[in-house]
Amino acid sequence: QVQVVESGGGSVQAGGSLRLSCTASGTIFSINAMGWYRQAPGEQREWVATMTGGGSANYADSVKGRFTISIDGAKRTVYLQMNRLKPEDTAAYYCNVESRDSDWQRLDYWGQGTQVTVSS
Repeated sequence: QVQVVESGGGSVQAGGSLRLSCTASGTIFSINAMGWYRQAPGEQREWVATMTGGGSANYADSVKGRFTISIDGAKRTVYLQMNRLKPEDTAAYYCNVESRDSDWQRLDYWGQGTQVTVSS
């Protein structure tokens, strides 16, 4: 059974920083990428950032230059360093693990979410 557990959310003032962590455990045949999504109240879940197993990072325009994603592959852990936070960054942040099974079918795993609240 695969578990995806996030940590590091909290409340900060605008301009502050937070670092989110997410660790995947259990039997996973192959991890292609790990990333972060977020969902604000009343809004749809949106993509924030992804890092592939090869080390390629991509960011949503809204966070580019402020957020940095990184991976420790040995620990199956992905981090999201969030700097210069804005009130509009307030959301529940969800970790996504994009994997493949032995038939190379895509399997996505999600964490339970961690809340980030930025006050003005």
